[in-house]
Amino acid sequence: MELFFQFPLAVRKIHKPHMDVDRFDFDLPNSCIALRPARPRSAAKLLVIKADGGLVHACLTDLPQYLRHGDAVVINDSKVIAARFKGKRTSHSGQVAAEPKVEVLLYARHGGDRFFALTKPARKLRPGDTLLLGRTLKAEVLWRGEAGQTELGFRLFGSALDAAIAEEGEVPLPPYIAKRRPVDAQDTDDYQTIFARKPGSVAAPTAGLHFTPELLAALKVRGVTQESVTLHVGLGTFLPVTASDTTAHKMYAERTILTAETAARLNQTRAAGGRIVAVGTTSLRTLETAARADGTLEAFEGDTDLFITPGYRFKTAEVLLTNFHLPRSTLFMLVCAFCGIETIKAAYAEAIRERYRFYSYGDACLLFRRPS
Repeated sequence: MELFFQFPLAVRKIHKPHMDVDRFDFDLPNSCIALRPARPRSAAKLLVIKADGGLVHACLTDLPQYLRHGDAVVINDSKVIAARFKGKRTSHSGQVAAEPKVEVLLYARHGGDRFFALTKPARKLRPGDTLLLGRTLKAEVLWRGEAGQTELGFRLFGSALDAAIAEEGEVPLPPYIAKRRPVDAQDTDDYQTIFARKPGSVAAPTAGLHFTPELLAALKVRGVTQESVTLHVGLGTFLPVTASDTTAHKMYAERTILTAETAARLNQTRAAGGRIVAVGTTSLRTLETAARADGTLEAFEGDTDLFITPGYRFKTAEVLLTNFHLPRSTLFMLVCAFCGIETIKAAYAEAIRERYRFYSYGDACLLFRRPS
């Protein structure tokens, strides 16, 4: 299946209140960072954060008991691609450069044969240079930005390029894992949800990593339905916030899809008294992007750079299942908006005391949205 992105497109919705990024900082011991997922996936811990701020310690297998008949869980069906490469640079003359190898992370497709990428080191790259990625995949540098961003043009197109990327690339594990151990064959399965259908993400929608067929079956018995949206995870989700104020942070656009059929079923769920349970911040941002002012959903296919911080008025999901996020990240800001800064900071402090495992391969929390 061809991966296709438009980057950047017109902004769908923008929410940029003025806030000090320092408010979203906290200390996390390195020992709390998970380097491998729980086995089985649903054996991970679950911290339930109630709307009144109360906390309950549970397990992912307990998830059905916190949901109700008629609720709908909404998952992200995007699939992680083998987006990380180590390569070599050649000049216009075809000579291989003597400097260390180039590291490349593809983060957004731009047509059938082009990708935007983060490249390191990028300062010596020039338009016209050729990169040999892996053993056989070649790309030309078409453009270079100021912060390591480049546009690459490949000699393959469409499905042929997809196949070459899958063959030559490696799983793009987050740096807080990749710096502490090498990527291995197990990560090919571990860093992919069981819902993964549509190739395009360069980081996993990690809340979905906890699901197993057995957990899905238990939710079905409970009377909870399952719906799918798509958000191809790119820079908008994982780029660190380096600004001191939220208004100065650039939220990069990410491709997202909500079909008309899914929107109609979710509208029916809420009309019948059921709740929308977003599995992950990517699913939640997709829903909020596609929501009308009255909270009903409509079909949407395009890019979103929705940046959610405290003060945002949510229109869709009443419940959010998500992992524990990095300090000062846009994801941590989003969960603070969902439950309140002090509630989330207290919950994270409790999770650290109780040795919950953080980040992509870590444990999860179930958040019930506080009243607006």
